[in-house]
Amino acid sequence: MYQQYPVADTPQQPQRAEQPPSVRNAVRLMYAGAALEVIAAIVSVLTRGSLKSAILKNHPNYTAAQLHTAEVARATILIIGALIAIGLWIWMAQANGRGLPWARVLSAVFFGISTLSLLLSLVAARTVGTLIVGLIIWLVGLAAIILLYSKQSGPFFSRRAPS
Repeated sequence: MYQQYPVADTPQQPQRAEQPPSVRNAVRLMYAGAALEVIAAIVSVLTRGSLKSAILKNHPNYTAAQLHTAEVARATILIIGALIAIGLWIWMAQANGRGLPWARVLSAVFFGISTLSLLLSLVAARTVGTLIVGLIIWLVGLAAIILLYSKQSGPFFSRRAPS
């Protein structure tokens, strides 16, 4: 009869709790946020005429050249911002889906920046459509943060010491 050789103790990876529904739903909301950012970029492009009116309202003495420059600059900023936001939404969805503790904190920081951006957009020259989409995106972010910081989500983000 053969006896097995003793197996050396191998260090085990920290155990992670199974992904709770709250985290799964937060991740889904983050992907929805990325999709909404695509819509925001499209709305920004399609409402350039309204943007022109909003700029004229704030700066009635602009010449045609100044108005065109301000319109193109604002639309460009909105589109670049949307592209960056799409990347951040996807990155945070993937990192939070893996239960990385820093991702939950960074998501909250990004939500804080989003809140400031929304408040600033109320005073900047923006169209009603852009404001509505921005508010919807903010609400999606709020829901995701609430889910990420719910009691049910906590164990998923905490690392357990090896047993």
